Amino acid sequence: MSDQNLKRVIIEPVTRVEGHGKVSILLDQDNKVKQARLHIVEFRGFERFIQGRPYWEVPVLVQRLCGICPVSHHLAAAKAMDWIVGGENLTPTAEKMRRLMHYGQTFQSHALHFFHLCSPDLLFGFDADPSIRNVIGVARKYPDLAVQGVMMRKYGQEIIKATAGKKIHGTGAIPGGVNKNLSIEERDVFLKDIDQMLEWGRGALKIARDYTIENLDKVKDFGSFESNHAGLVRKDGCLDLYDGYLRAVDSQGNRILDDMDPQKYTEFIQEGVKSWTYMKFPFLKSIGPEDGWYRVGPLSRINVCDFIDTPEAEAARKEFKAITDDKPNHITMAYHWTRMIEVLHSIEKINELLHDTDLQGTDLVVKGQRREEAASILEAPRGSLFHHYKVDENDQVVMANLIVSTTNNNEPMNRAVTKVAEDYLSGQAEITEGLLNHIEVAIRAYDPCLSCATHAMGKMPLIVSLFDHEGQLLDKKVKE
Repeated sequence: MSDQNLKRVIIEPVTRVEGHGKVSILLDQDNKVKQARLHIVEFRGFERFIQGRPYWEVPVLVQRLCGICPVSHHLAAAKAMDWIVGGENLTPTAEKMRRLMHYGQTFQSHALHFFHLCSPDLLFGFDADPSIRNVIGVARKYPDLAVQGVMMRKYGQEIIKATAGKKIHGTGAIPGGVNKNLSIEERDVFLKDIDQMLEWGRGALKIARDYTIENLDKVKDFGSFESNHAGLVRKDGCLDLYDGYLRAVDSQGNRILDDMDPQKYTEFIQEGVKSWTYMKFPFLKSIGPEDGWYRVGPLSRINVCDFIDTPEAEAARKEFKAITDDKPNHITMAYHWTRMIEVLHSIEKINELLHDTDLQGTDLVVKGQRREEAASILEAPRGSLFHHYKVDENDQVVMANLIVSTTNNNEPMNRAVTKVAEDYLSGQAEITEGLLNHIEVAIRAYDPCLSCATHAMGKMPLIVSLFDHEGQLLDKKVKE
């Protein structure tokens, strides 16, 4: 049966995610799903924009990819430029200031996603009336949770401002180090609220944990499938969100990428291209595009690491892994549980760093042997983020390649869309808003940042069109 003889359902754009994308679903005459795809309709040109710019501008330039996670790009670019100037061995003050910035970013980003974007689905149900299934509905029925989400995000944003100079598009990280330390006065402001943030972090973790366990029969198969997983670890196998080596395991937990040095990523990672989306499809070269794709992000990081070096998050990790007898957990909705484990880990690390006197040090920058090429990997809130640059003798960037977290999750998100469409839309005589939201729920679990994965400007309405098997338009709904 040709595409012309199939019903076509379009969700454009996917809502409550960062950036713009659409989902297309093809149904046959019996309303069975024949194909489901997530299309990224934005186009990113940053890898060309950066060429010709001096290397020291790059950590600031690349942040314009996104207003949601600029710190991730800022630090990933700065880490690559450390290698360019021979300053990869940072001073204790520089490394700890960057780590504080990064944990502040992770804390606020995870809080934003969980409380503002995902909680409406978890609190009201996937099929709830969309007029209440939103952040305003949460604020009306659960005002304490709404305030908690806002204040947690504010705390993280203030950490970013103190370390990067601004809450969005800061300048704190420079090649070879940082341009400021943390004053005692700044530190004391954060310490004043640290106990409250720790308590709220524990509470957020409990919400996500309890939801997953109480709804395990429902969520274990919802958009779920076995997969490979990848994430950064330290040499000792500890979870490390800022720096380390890339490890990948298969669906059973067997090591398939053995703690890869980020500088060698091109030897192990390749990007595939498909005609129907602007986003690429990374995979492990040793396995190939068919089976070498992998998931990244909080779920994958918890699956690949051996332990977490903060006590409360480590206890939460052990409880999470016990669900699957210490094997990798493939439940897509479990991203929320692991995301909140990282919220608790981040605030524990922030507390630890705030008590470290190295943050008041004055030795901020180092330089060494100049290089012409460098790469870095950072664990952004949404997953592993790759930055790769070449710089000529005139200090100008001549090549840039970015593999962002959402790109790494491209194949998994498409599989989640297909799984949910087959399970919930096949055979339905009427395509309701609630059924379509099931697909969006699966996408939101990955916390995709489509602006990072591509790049675009402007707004787009939500348009859903329903066609019969002869291609005739049966129904169309538009939501601004």
